[in-house]
Amino acid sequence: MTRNHEVRLRYSISETAKLNDLRPYYYFRYILAELPKRSDENGNIDPSKLDDLMPWSSALPDACRKLRR
Repeated sequence: MTRNHEVRLRYSISETAKLNDLRPYYYFRYILAELPKRSDENGNIDPSKLDDLMPWSSALPDACRKLRR
């Protein structure tokens, strides 16, 4: 993965989080803490175990969500 690709991927995740009324910093922090817990001994992750980490998931913690005014 090239540096340019990594930047585009991060930007895409951040913008998708914003579109789903999430706070990107807290969303990234949450998914980066959760991903290692879902990987096997080789570091692989079953895609079916990622549904609740998607930005549109209602299972995300409140800390990831924008505060309502």
